[in-house]
Amino acid sequence: MAMTLRLTEDQERALAGLAAADGVSKQEATVRAIMEAATRRGHRSRVQELSASARKRYADVLDRLGQ
Repeated sequence: MAMTLRLTEDQERALAGLAAADGVSKQEATVRAIMEAATRRGHRSRVQELSASARKRYADVLDRLGQ
């Protein structure tokens, strides 16, 4: 799918820096940044879900430890 991406000068410099650092095109640097952000958010959500589940499961133990 084709897409136009409009960037400020600062954003363009940052993207060019990412691309140069990784030795890839700006298009590839953009795709990598998107995928890394999506992975981090998915991981964060999963950790939050597991944490909530553990707090619920071990609520009585956590209460006793807090006393």
